[in-house]
Amino acid sequence: METPQELNEKTHKRTSQDYRETLKQMKPNIYINGEKIGRDDERLDGAINIISLTFDKIDDPEFKDLLSVESHIDGIGRINRFTHIHQTVDDLLKKQELTRRICRYAGGCILRCMGIDAMNGLSIVTHRAEAMTGRPYNERWQKYLKNFQKNNVVGCCAQTDVKGDRSLRPHQQADPDLYLRVIEHRDDGIVVRGAKNHITVAAVAEEIIVTPTRFLTPEEDEYAVAFAIPADWDKVYLVTRVENVRKRDYTPCPYAEHGDVENFIIFDDTFIPNERVFLGGYEGEHQFGGWLALLFALYHRHSYTGCKAASTDIKMGFAALVSEYNGVEDKKHVQSKLASMISNAELVNAAGIAAAHKATKDESGTMIPDPVFCNVGRKHAGLNFYHEAELLADLAGGLPATLPYEKDFFDEKIGPFLQKYIKRKADVPAENVYKLFRTISDALCSSLGGVVAVAGVHGGGSPAMEDIAILKQYDIDERKKIAKYLAGISDDSS
Repeated sequence: METPQELNEKTHKRTSQDYRETLKQMKPNIYINGEKIGRDDERLDGAINIISLTFDKIDDPEFKDLLSVESHIDGIGRINRFTHIHQTVDDLLKKQELTRRICRYAGGCILRCMGIDAMNGLSIVTHRAEAMTGRPYNERWQKYLKNFQKNNVVGCCAQTDVKGDRSLRPHQQADPDLYLRVIEHRDDGIVVRGAKNHITVAAVAEEIIVTPTRFLTPEEDEYAVAFAIPADWDKVYLVTRVENVRKRDYTPCPYAEHGDVENFIIFDDTFIPNERVFLGGYEGEHQFGGWLALLFALYHRHSYTGCKAASTDIKMGFAALVSEYNGVEDKKHVQSKLASMISNAELVNAAGIAAAHKATKDESGTMIPDPVFCNVGRKHAGLNFYHEAELLADLAGGLPATLPYEKDFFDEKIGPFLQKYIKRKADVPAENVYKLFRTISDALCSSLGGVVAVAGVHGGGSPAMEDIAILKQYDIDERKKIAKYLAGISDDSS
């Protein structure tokens, strides 16, 4: 048996190669464009390369005390922060700082926040559900968490249901399976049927953590279901959309090594054993579904105050460098655009910092970030995502959309002409100009860039849900009192 010290060393030192080997050993249940594939398919490499950063950076001095943290569970020791349950304000602050820093290396999303954001939500809801129902939901979750932390597991969150007719509630749908539901309770577990959509990273995750997508009514207990399963679980099918940039032959770079995977997950009368069930869809459990949906979204929107600030950092860097290469970095209109990006990045980041400092501690021991600041930060990021792309496109000009291919740029006959005519400032090598415009092209003009832009608006929940969360949590009545006072209107008059 391993000693605690040996176990801690093993946990702390799990490598990206270990993660890759685990994926290769999983059963094929991924479908891409009519093909059933295993996780060794090279089309998944872009996303795998991003997640690998969360292992490879563990000993990087830049990430000291950010990527590694002491578990709050006795005997576990130091763990990867992407498996940590936030216990303090400092935990929330460091999670946000980690996310912003590491996303810069990823070129955008780090792809690992969703799983741990779901786990933090479950830490609270399973505690409440066990206290109120007597079912051992938190006890099961605690056992699952220990394994999650000890083995540095890569998880994803499957929250969004396919929803069917948006004007109807789950129990009103013509097809009741349009929201994931429990169709059978057994002594040893439950059987579920339905689908989850827009699920980032599932094809390269080791575990899929399933949560409800919305508040539920008493008629909808069967939809209050949460569980965790290996991503290659029996009767689970991942229909996957992969986005990578075009392969590079002459100008390799970190940005071009990264990609995205989005998944439509089908649960085909899937059996979930009791030890993996955290909400079982029993009578009276509908109330927990809404709490869990809200809490996952809250933690994920707090994560967004780190990753979306990083996304702005990246676009800002491209914008500043292309302006320098073009020789216009000191022009007033350029400076104004860069100042706008700086304002966006730091206001979003500041909202996350405020959300952490105004966090409250739940009875479970988990810190809950302030919901108004989380949602305000995420809303501001979403509203400005396309605007920042517009600013970059304005400063870069049309070349990202019309740039010749690499083989032409380096062709023996044509290449010297292209290298001559792509020049900007005399002291900047033509190849550097080409590399920058090629990467900006990947960011703005590729299919990956398009997916990232839509995710910038809708990732973590639609803008409408952010408005609902803000309005529900904000004290508007207090502001009305201020208005009445300043206008001289007494409280007893209309």
